Amino acid sequence: MNIVTSTILRNNLADTLDLVENKKDFVLISSRGKIKSAIINIDMLEDLLALANPKYKKDIEDAQKNIKNGEVYPFEEIFGKM
Repeated sequence: MNIVTSTILRNNLADTLDLVENKKDFVLISSRGKIKSAIINIDMLEDLLALANPKYKKDIEDAQKNIKNGEVYPFEEIFGKM
């Protein structure tokens, strides 16, 4: 797991941000031996926010039902030749 102390984070903020941006989805921040916060990749945050949205979840469930029922269309039929 990616855990850094608040002291290490303070002294290595740029490196930690690069790590989150390029290699890891998140880094947990500990203080006095307890995890207190997190730095999270923006793409992961957007995904988590979408998953928390009830409409998004319903749209995904509807799409899965459509696929299961064979209600799919070729790309060209929907968008034409671009």
